[in-house]
Amino acid sequence: MSARDEIFTAIRRSLHVTGAEAPRHAAVAARLKGSPRGVIPARGQGGLPTFESEVLRAGATLTKVAKAAEVPEEIARYLRDSNLPATLRMGADPRLEAMPWDTTTLEIAHGASDGHDLNAVSAAFAAVAESGTLALVSGADNPSTLNMLPDNHIVVLFAQDVVGDYESVFDKVRALYGAVMPRTLNFITGPSRSADIEQTLLFGAHGPRRLHIVLAGAE
Repeated sequence: MSARDEIFTAIRRSLHVTGAEAPRHAAVAARLKGSPRGVIPARGQGGLPTFESEVLRAGATLTKVAKAAEVPEEIARYLRDSNLPATLRMGADPRLEAMPWDTTTLEIAHGASDGHDLNAVSAAFAAVAESGTLALVSGADNPSTLNMLPDNHIVVLFAQDVVGDYESVFDKVRALYGAVMPRTLNFITGPSRSADIEQTLLFGAHGPRRLHIVLAGAE
């Protein structure tokens, strides 16, 4: 018996159950299927304007393009205006791969980051208006290392994927993935920062120093 099994056995013994009771299994299944919602704050009922204002309040930057085909040129402009090298690492997200990167002079690398990339781009799974938060799922399409290791993280967000509240993000995850959930669901609000040392705000403490969002289809 593994240590995990021993712990669960001890818990069941204290509860005077075996773990095989049909009513308990039915109650858990009903709870997971029903996904009851808690109280949604008024700000969680906002849309794109709320999202945009919260993004800026969190210290990120945002630009908008009318269609996905304009994203590469917008990212190239952002890197150029920020005096950053014209290099970019991305995963295998088909939404990004379909964009006309060859119209730019960007040097594109693919796959997970090993920590030596200055710039990376990811495609967001969803975004939360109430807090200006991005939701990204892990996997080969958008490796989590791109969220954490490069100094500058650019996220492409499609306007139709902005929802009001966190509960709606979980609804989208369940609808797409069903019972087999992604390994990681990352919520990102603004660039990485910490004030743990002498209450001095430091950017890039645990992740990217800059977070820039390209919002496609909002115009």
